[in-house]
Amino acid sequence: MGKLYDRLMQDYRIKEGLNACINCGTCTAICPAAEFYRYDPRRIVDIVQHQDDAQIEELLKSDTIWYCGECMSCVTRCPRKNAAGLIIMALRNLSIETGFFIESEKGRQMFLLCKDLNHNVLNFGYCVYPRNFKYNEHKEAGLVWKWEEEHIDDLYARLGGNLDGEGPGAMRKIPQKDLDELKRIYDITGATARLEAVRAAGLKKAEELGLTEEEFSQKVYSECKNTHFNH
Repeated sequence: MGKLYDRLMQDYRIKEGLNACINCGTCTAICPAAEFYRYDPRRIVDIVQHQDDAQIEELLKSDTIWYCGECMSCVTRCPRKNAAGLIIMALRNLSIETGFFIESEKGRQMFLLCKDLNHNVLNFGYCVYPRNFKYNEHKEAGLVWKWEEEHIDDLYARLGGNLDGEGPGAMRKIPQKDLDELKRIYDITGATARLEAVRAAGLKKAEELGLTEEEFSQKVYSECKNTHFNH
């Protein structure tokens, strides 16, 4: 056993998700992510069971652990009721704790989730806040979104929404006291510290690459190697 394996075994998700795996491969056969990505949850569970720190570190630095959609299809079919998805969650957690996540393309996307999604949650009360979802940054949304962005206030009014308005309605303004409570939840649960750690790792990587924070963000947004997929 090694240091990384010992830390991994302290995660309750390992204890709940790994019950004498027989390496039958049913989790891989049922996994939606394995159909599209070069991803084999059976192999990941096997690596964890071998307790080899070098292999675990390689996993923590890889794209592999970020392919899982956490749908838990694996546990519905496993003859031993293992949950490869829970093991993946524990590996992701350790990858962030160690800072290894920033070494992989998919892992670096945690930087954006912390920077943008949680910014929206804490400041507006929504995961996606429409005024911050820019076509120039998300051209995959298509030209329809470009038009919606240009006519956003009129669009919400015509559809009966209440964008940034007081009282009830879709995308209403969330009261500051509720946002303050959200912030306290983040602080007490350790989420604030986690966000700060992820951001620090991202800024360090950006500096290593000679990029500003904005340039690094754009790189993470747009980067997608063709080696991730089965086809």
